[in-house]
Amino acid sequence: MFSSFMVNTWIVASLVAVVAGVVGFFVVIRGASFAAHTLPLGAFPGAAAASLVGVDPLVGLIVFASIGVIGVSWLGRQGRREVATALSLVMLLGLGALFLSMTTEYSQAVYSLLFGEVLGVSSADIVPVAVISIVVVALISLNFRPLLLSSLSSDLATARGVACGRMELCFLAILALATAMALPVVGALLVFSLMIGPASAARLLSDRPVPAILLSVCLSVVTVWTAIALSGISDWPVGFFVGGLGAAWYGFGRLWTRMRTRQRSHTVAVVRN
Repeated sequence: MFSSFMVNTWIVASLVAVVAGVVGFFVVIRGASFAAHTLPLGAFPGAAAASLVGVDPLVGLIVFASIGVIGVSWLGRQGRREVATALSLVMLLGLGALFLSMTTEYSQAVYSLLFGEVLGVSSADIVPVAVISIVVVALISLNFRPLLLSSLSSDLATARGVACGRMELCFLAILALATAMALPVVGALLVFSLMIGPASAARLLSDRPVPAILLSVCLSVVTVWTAIALSGISDWPVGFFVGGLGAAWYGFGRLWTRMRTRQRSHTVAVVRN
């Protein structure tokens, strides 16, 4: 588990966890969990298209994630956001089915993109993942205040001069990059678990944005590291532990909130008496 060939796994998984923790916070406060689920599922057929034309699968993932961003953004202006997200997912999955039907050499790669293949990370994967991680964190840092304000209250953001439409497009682009880099590690079906579970727990445990983001990152890193360790011990899929731990973090956050509410109610009752 800690041998030399696992070094790449620990490095890439840690980078993915950090990005998922940061982006996941905004996914939670914006109520964009459906988009966080849709973009990875809509992006993974891009790897099939990349395979057909002979380019790096990561390029296909980013291109299809970008198409998903454009579809969600454009259709969202015409009606409800969840309907636009669903229509974009249907369109991308339809294209994915077409591309997959054109090749017979993609079954194992499809499985790894759906469920993750963190143990198959090579040295060549580190640089693009690291670059995308830096870009995502930099974009969030540069747009932190307007992105946070538009996430909490679009009316207040507009009154402060923030272009909410531009921030929505910026957020979707950041989410697309984050999901594209995370797909080979945790898979399309569970990347949103890594984003939403730790971030939801952090949001419940802290009311302040920056501490909540830092806590989300810590929980996400612990989730990935624990999942890899348990996978090495049990020989079960990493994705199973990522999904289970993500749900466990959220359950812990809900329990903590309930206990804190009861304690406050008890304190108020004692003071009144």
